Amino acid sequence: MGADHTRPAPSAPPGVRRILVATVVPLFVVTVIAALVLWPRDSRQADGGAEPARHHGTVTRVVTEPCPPTPEAPPGAAEGPCGTVTVRVEQGPDSGQQVETPVPAGPGAPTVAVGDEVVLVQLTDPADPTATSYQIAEHQRGKPLVWLVALFAAAIVAFGRLRGLAALAGLGASFAILLTFVVPGIAAGGSPLLIAITGSALIMFVVLYLTHGITAQTSVAVLGTLGSLVLTGLLGSLATAATHLTGFGSEEATTLSMYQRDVDLHGLLLAGIIIGSLGVLDDVTVTQAATVTELAHANPGLSRTQLYRAATRVGRAHIASTVNTIVLAYAGASLPLLLLLTADSRPVSQILTSEFLAQEIVRSAVATLGLVAAVPLTTALAALVATAGRGPADDPARDPGPAPTPRPSADRDAALEALSASRPGGPPTPAPARWPDPERSTESAW
Repeated sequence: MGADHTRPAPSAPPGVRRILVATVVPLFVVTVIAALVLWPRDSRQADGGAEPARHHGTVTRVVTEPCPPTPEAPPGAAEGPCGTVTVRVEQGPDSGQQVETPVPAGPGAPTVAVGDEVVLVQLTDPADPTATSYQIAEHQRGKPLVWLVALFAAAIVAFGRLRGLAALAGLGASFAILLTFVVPGIAAGGSPLLIAITGSALIMFVVLYLTHGITAQTSVAVLGTLGSLVLTGLLGSLATAATHLTGFGSEEATTLSMYQRDVDLHGLLLAGIIIGSLGVLDDVTVTQAATVTELAHANPGLSRTQLYRAATRVGRAHIASTVNTIVLAYAGASLPLLLLLTADSRPVSQILTSEFLAQEIVRSAVATLGLVAAVPLTTALAALVATAGRGPADDPARDPGPAPTPRPSADRDAALEALSASRPGGPPTPAPARWPDPERSTESAW
């Protein structure tokens, strides 16, 4: 594996680092204490006694046949498929034996062929506990998923090198926090909103510092992300209260309420908004902090206001594309729900204001508002940190006179004139390129 040749960010002055440490460390301590207080200690265990046993098997034979007519089906209606599937059982008490199962039928039933690796459900006859039968539930997906994850990890490490390896470690930490704290805490009856905010803050601290290093630039991104997360939570609470959303807008939420009646579905909706916003927020805040740092490093003569304006123009372009990303992400996840618009006979105004679609609109709008707020907040913090070490003489914004423009030395002017004169008929030597004026906006060209 080659070394990561990413140039490190310029070091902040000691006074700025002390202020960032005094701000970030207490926030991290509060987050850890909140996580310890909210950590699930009596998480409910699912009762698997009523669940049928599942075993792996391989299809060895498939026999299809016409389905017999049924009185309920209209004449000419197609049913099926019908027939039998022979499967070699690879687990359980019948391991190594060949068993026959009916061909899977019905909505969402898997289509099987010889050689397919499937999951068998072992059913017991209530009248005779010793009699068992098997049905095909689904395909085995372990091997394709392992190869896909391996390809994903290899591509990230090959392109990102050490930074990509750190990103994979951060991704693993995110899943660990979600699966060990957020999901069990909500399942145990905790407040979904408090658990989501605490879990998101914990993920943010771990992932950002692990991926981008413990630097002033990362600390700025952390503060910008945390502030935007709090704002997203407040806006989500106000929006769901104003639209009177209950959290029962999806079939999954309704099913969950049947199994766990004490789960706060309204809080669960807010938790989903916050966690869903985190992934896009840290992208924007890290980009803005890095943009300000690179501009200040490339041109130390930029004032704090110039840095803010130049980086904000980058943020506008980023937001314009990210807003579309958020809406399309929610639309893709809710595509079956959107297809109901074509099948529903109600007026469009009633469909848009119904619970199941209104909550998707609230998700997108609140996440976008939090994202928009993250740009000026993070950019202002980064510009403040980047120019904090300057004295009054170093800040062009405080100098009433015009900023001096560096000119080539006399020797260099003479050398350029001599070079131009030695090339008869040739074009004159162009003037040395200068740093573009950051106050000149390119928006007028559009």
